[in-house]
Amino acid sequence: MLLPVNPTLGIVLAVLLVAAVAAAALARLGHARAIALAGLRAAAQLAAVSSLIGWVVHALPWLLCFLVLMFAVAVRTAGRRITANRTWWWAAVPIAAGVLPVVWVLLLTGLVPPRGLNLIPVVGILIGGALTATVLGGRRALDELQSRHGEFEAGLALGLLEREARMEVARPAASDALLPGLDQTRTVGLVTLPGAFVGMLLGGASPVQAGAVQLFVLVALLAVQAVSCAVVLELIARGLLHRAPTGG
Repeated sequence: MLLPVNPTLGIVLAVLLVAAVAAAALARLGHARAIALAGLRAAAQLAAVSSLIGWVVHALPWLLCFLVLMFAVAVRTAGRRITANRTWWWAAVPIAAGVLPVVWVLLLTGLVPPRGLNLIPVVGILIGGALTATVLGGRRALDELQSRHGEFEAGLALGLLEREARMEVARPAASDALLPGLDQTRTVGLVTLPGAFVGMLLGGASPVQAGAVQLFVLVALLAVQAVSCAVVLELIARGLLHRAPTGG
């Protein structure tokens, strides 16, 4: 076991959270309160999920409900991060487009059995990757369209369709969403040992098995994030996901 679950762990976590809040406050980063709430929320959610997973893994209907809940929370989080209007629900499209094909391939090939203890962590990792790519790609694309609106209008004046004009402005910025995944994959084993690798080792797997699982996770995440980023960019280029005060 990597960490003992005892009062000492709780104290260390509290100190680290206070340090994070203090650093953000002193540097005037503007997210001190958000950091505190995120830490407390994570503790509550993980406590609840840890208890819930032990129950849902034994019943397929409840397992599917739990996976749908994971997806719904990711969609809501991504959508509200990208836009503050009713178009937020379009975030379901890039997340689903990135995650569902990979999950189907894993199930059909038998690489991941349709059991809770196997499916929940894999789907969770993939949804998390799609969430990150969708948020980063969407926000960067919309930020760029807002700051370079004149270039968008110039494109229209030159005869470009609205989709093409938005795409020309937003594509380079949206592609930055792929950089975290690329950097993690390029430096794996040299800079960091990611969670899947460490978890497999702690679970008794050989280093070769752990390395194979981690490689699978990283490559799958690259595929998921590339698709999610491409789809959210397309939605923004078509005007379906936007920051206008109205729209559906």
